Amino acid sequence: MTTSSDATFNKDYQTHLKHLQLKGLQPKTIGAYARAIRYIGDWFDYQIRDLTEEQLLEYFSTLLNTHSWSTVKLDLYGLKFFYQHVLHKPWCHLDLIKPPKAVRLPDIVTVEEAIHLFKTTRILSYKVFYFTVYSLGLRLGEGLRLEVGDLDAERHRVHIRDAKGNKDRLVPLPDATLEVLRRFWSVHRNPVLLFPNRKGGLSGSGSATTPLDRGGVQTTLRKVVAQCGVKKRLPHILYATAMQPI
Repeated sequence: MTTSSDATFNKDYQTHLKHLQLKGLQPKTIGAYARAIRYIGDWFDYQIRDLTEEQLLEYFSTLLNTHSWSTVKLDLYGLKFFYQHVLHKPWCHLDLIKPPKAVRLPDIVTVEEAIHLFKTTRILSYKVFYFTVYSLGLRLGEGLRLEVGDLDAERHRVHIRDAKGNKDRLVPLPDATLEVLRRFWSVHRNPVLLFPNRKGGLSGSGSATTPLDRGGVQTTLRKVVAQCGVKKRLPHILYATAMQPI
């Protein structure tokens, strides 16, 4: 890579990041689109301003040999965003990738499997978090972002903020879940977060300003699922209706 191509790419990449943030995209989407430009830049020696269809065909064909269709699509969309908002060039490669259509049902654990999973989880904060996500039918990020003020005990509902598509929604709050969350909050008493991070231990969780670590939640869940012998894929494992309190 030459010095000039290095400087040009870095300038374009920083502009790309600014546009991603200004468009109000979700953090995961911003990360995926940014990663796409880094990978494509590395592949083409950081000279990506005038890629031909033949070059893109070679790149995405190679990428598909080692990555899933979803990753390939994200890289394509990330490059499209880069061309449109950073280079201000028309995007003419819309039909380059057409993943095969497939309809898959998520893996859903039974109530018995879920109870076994909760009992096997030893760390209280993870145990309550898994139960809450399961009983409310939430995505992982939605559960991590829950705050004390999102619970409406009187109307038995939960305000889910910044869900998929940057939309809010209300979900029913079962009595069992409300009881569990009340008991859990009495342990950490954080004035804002329902699931404060564990870095400062129990004494520090009351003043924590960030929620549980996503990686820690996922890693622990994988270990618990393996220990329970549940042969189902994550992260769709935690979905259900109301249950008895743990």
